[in-house]
Amino acid sequence: MADRSTRQEDARAEGRTGIRTLPFPVGLSVLGVGMQVGPMESGGGWHLGEQAGRVHRIDYHLVLFLRGGRVRHMVDFDEHEAGDGEILWIRPGQVHRFSPTTDYRGTALVMQPGFLPRATVEATGLYRYDLPPLLRPDAAQRAALEHALAQLEREYVDTGTLPLSLHTAVLRHTLTAFLLRLAHLAAGAGAARPGTGGGPAEGEQGDSTFVRFREAVEKGFATNHSVSAYADALGYSRRTLVRAVRAATAETPKGFIDKRVVLEAKRLLAHTDLPIGRVGAAVGFPDAANFSKFFTQHTGVTPVAFRAELR
Repeated sequence: MADRSTRQEDARAEGRTGIRTLPFPVGLSVLGVGMQVGPMESGGGWHLGEQAGRVHRIDYHLVLFLRGGRVRHMVDFDEHEAGDGEILWIRPGQVHRFSPTTDYRGTALVMQPGFLPRATVEATGLYRYDLPPLLRPDAAQRAALEHALAQLEREYVDTGTLPLSLHTAVLRHTLTAFLLRLAHLAAGAGAARPGTGGGPAEGEQGDSTFVRFREAVEKGFATNHSVSAYADALGYSRRTLVRAVRAATAETPKGFIDKRVVLEAKRLLAHTDLPIGRVGAAVGFPDAANFSKFFTQHTGVTPVAFRAELR
């Protein structure tokens, strides 16, 4: 009942305008670089203000390394509870919400898309949306991550020993070292989850064709559902695209696109009061009947029934 009440409050708070997206807070970064790292606690430090307790998106990566207390967090319909030594990794565009909590502390790492080069993005699997947001390192993994994160914090605040260009370069390298360890932990956690449809981390990370396709779908799914159109825009043959997507996800490009469209539709149905027709239009279906047919085929329930089940 409490979760249903919270969802209803989220929908009322967002009104009929959709889910709010919070931009990367450039003004809060030391020297304006594309990342932040620093202390996090319930009474102060890094936070999102009042919006944290309501459903929202962020257009950046957020990694929360807990060192005490507990944090409850909803990420795309799943509730997660993280405690000492555990990590929450929220990726850009995911719909999430902090639940009220009284006592927690740790370190928050925020990364702006584009701060790291493409090769690093692929190597670290920054956009592995199939992987779980909650990570539980063992003692050895935690010690290594703590060391890498502490080094990153030291470099972040050391603004006086290097010119800005070199300071930024050192941050990128140090951040990459931390993320490679984090990505290895996340890939292991994903391998233990049946039915994720993510495929081996190495296959996805090494396949720039799939990475480019995934990025294009993320930008264009609301208006473009055509595999051929994506292939043409990216300069690949349809066959090449099919092979790359199957290798990375074990599904077809069309299946990948449809899954992304369904996820966005679920987000809007669950967390906003947008009429069904407006939800359909927002994900590329100007005709409400066609949207309802598509949604029902992929979920087994109508959009109206899906929304009713959650409220």
